[in-house]
Amino acid sequence: MKSLTSIIDIQIPEPRPDKEYTTCLMDRTYTFQGLKHLLGAADYPKAGDCSAGLAAADEAAREAARALLSSLTLKHLFEHPLTDDSGQVDSVMRVNYDIDGEVFDSISHLTLGEVKDKLMGQTGEGIKRIGRGLTGPMAAALAKLMDVHELIFVSKKIETRTKARTGIGQRGTLSSRLQPNHPTDDTEGLTLLTYLGLSMGSGDCLIGVNPAEDTVKNITAVLEQLDAVRRQTGAPTQICVLGHVKTQTSCLEQGAPVEILFQSLAGTDQTLVEEFDVTVDDLDAAWDMMNRIGPLRDEADQMMYFETGQGSEVSYGKHNGMDMTTCEALCYGLARRYNPFMVNNVTGFIGPETHRDDMEMVISNLQDHFMGKLMGLPMGMAPCYTLHSNIASEGQQIATELLTAAGANYYMDVYLNTDRMLAYFDTSSHDDQTLREIHGRSPAPEFAEWAVSKGIYIQTPEGEYTRGPNWGNPKIFCRSETEFQALLGSLPAAYGFENAGPRPANQVSRTSRFNQATARNAIYSDLDPEQLIVDGLEPDRFKWIFTAADSREAHLNDPEKGTRLSSESRSLLGQLGPSDVRIVLSDGLSADAIHHNIPDLLPVLMDGLQSRNLCIGEILIAPFGRVKLAEAISGESNPRLVIMLIGERPGGDAHASKSMSAYLMFPLDPSFSDTKNRHEYTVISNIYSNGLPPLEAGSLIAEKALEILRHQAAGNRLEKILKGKTIESEAGSL
Repeated sequence: MKSLTSIIDIQIPEPRPDKEYTTCLMDRTYTFQGLKHLLGAADYPKAGDCSAGLAAADEAAREAARALLSSLTLKHLFEHPLTDDSGQVDSVMRVNYDIDGEVFDSISHLTLGEVKDKLMGQTGEGIKRIGRGLTGPMAAALAKLMDVHELIFVSKKIETRTKARTGIGQRGTLSSRLQPNHPTDDTEGLTLLTYLGLSMGSGDCLIGVNPAEDTVKNITAVLEQLDAVRRQTGAPTQICVLGHVKTQTSCLEQGAPVEILFQSLAGTDQTLVEEFDVTVDDLDAAWDMMNRIGPLRDEADQMMYFETGQGSEVSYGKHNGMDMTTCEALCYGLARRYNPFMVNNVTGFIGPETHRDDMEMVISNLQDHFMGKLMGLPMGMAPCYTLHSNIASEGQQIATELLTAAGANYYMDVYLNTDRMLAYFDTSSHDDQTLREIHGRSPAPEFAEWAVSKGIYIQTPEGEYTRGPNWGNPKIFCRSETEFQALLGSLPAAYGFENAGPRPANQVSRTSRFNQATARNAIYSDLDPEQLIVDGLEPDRFKWIFTAADSREAHLNDPEKGTRLSSESRSLLGQLGPSDVRIVLSDGLSADAIHHNIPDLLPVLMDGLQSRNLCIGEILIAPFGRVKLAEAISGESNPRLVIMLIGERPGGDAHASKSMSAYLMFPLDPSFSDTKNRHEYTVISNIYSNGLPPLEAGSLIAEKALEILRHQAAGNRLEKILKGKTIESEAGSL
């Protein structure tokens, strides 16, 4: 295995004052103050960059910025590292400077325009060599100069292979990451979704679950279930549960089958540390652990998995003045450090605050794919969308066709495009197979041979793989019809399993699309006092407060406004009496979720808290709120804990529009040693009748609140404390 360059040994130039970039075109002068603003203005306009004030004023200004950018040399970009808000080079930017110095020296004199032209005439290996000498901002600058044809043309030439049990990225293949997410991590539901994906030729890249509960106990249980299914079916693939890296390494230490280690990445240190709770040192330690004790260390060439996607930095307001594409490229420079097995791009996942419509999503996905491959990464793509954006399945399908032409390594398999836990829309096993047949691709060779043995595929005399008699039949993995029916009872949004060629049958599509349309309507519902009548609570126990979002449009397109209180509401909170726990109800992205859950959940929650003599005080109702409104409320009213009960973004099933989450926000004492993080969160999600029932959720939230107050910790720190208590208890019982 290669050794990692110590971060302090990575040489970077000293930051320089912002330079003014000016050009005169057609008698009009264009001026951009600093490299960050020039990079932002040169990009295709997107919602996140517009809100951040980084997009060009008009199309002419954008082309002027591109002309200026084209004239800059790689050496110029190298000598002007982009800094954080305090003027320092952060750890993510520093890692991006860990490049091949010999390659850089050979091309540093070239302008970006000349490098772009050079890429057009290079072979795939020649392009990869150039990429080894580029930092993230250089790759981002090139992406901004390229049109759609060029982004596809260059990307298609680059082949990046990786290997675990299966080899991914070989020419002529198109792989898939099977994602059998379930709202409650129900093992039967996970199993059926895995059977479905495998029966449709999906999962050769990975079987990976996003857990509903990020605890060592739960992630270990899901890993063991996936491992059992993999062994039972004999599928040559690998497994992963996409919990926090700290939780996964704790599982690994206890012997859980953490075959591929996952973490989401961000392009600024501020976002990575404060929002994702991970440092470069944490990632270094995790990489080292996987190479020492990972289950696949003796057969896999790579064992790390990262997810990225344009927009997280700007959505948190921690982009350090950089545009979304540049931040995304910085993620790739960080990912490159660990030679990952797979990188998955989920641009479109956040919502209209970063990408408002189909075109913004499509362009960003093509840019991301190009930048990742240029920087040597095995890029899987997940062009996706949420129901509160103006992106739809048609735009998603256009993106996948273009990205397949560009040589994407893999796509996601989210059955019928509907993620039952994360409430967003991704590619499906039907899409994966359709793209294979349109573009003449097949799964990874090891997986394809296994699928032939199961009748899922038939291999023609010419060596091609066509759908076999068992394609799309999950029952081949069940011992009986009774077993299949038992599994089926645990699966929400199961609209039918009939297929028409590689596509869902018409009736299945019509049912799925209608549910999606119904769920989209829930975004636009309003909180109704008449539906918030709770037994035992007088109406005057509720106090309405308001955020800086004064309209639904402002709420959807600028989430930061939903984190701030109006001046009148700040005054109101200052007048309220003290409370140990402040409960807040907010529509978030679905008022229906609050209407559906609160009448049953709230009495149980309050009984659980008051049984320990905790003072609850008034219950706040906050229309157009976001999760981090809890921090503003805490600052004004000073409770020991804020419980934010908020409507989730609606998923594809009409019932899933009633799904709510609880965010338990614990404000840290100012004396706490970790000065970068002033608030810790514990999350309980998918609360509704088809997920975690509201009565049960009320009890669980109360229990978790008491644990937080007892241990004075939430989130990962609380789980670490609870893990230590469990180990002590088990040791004491021996």
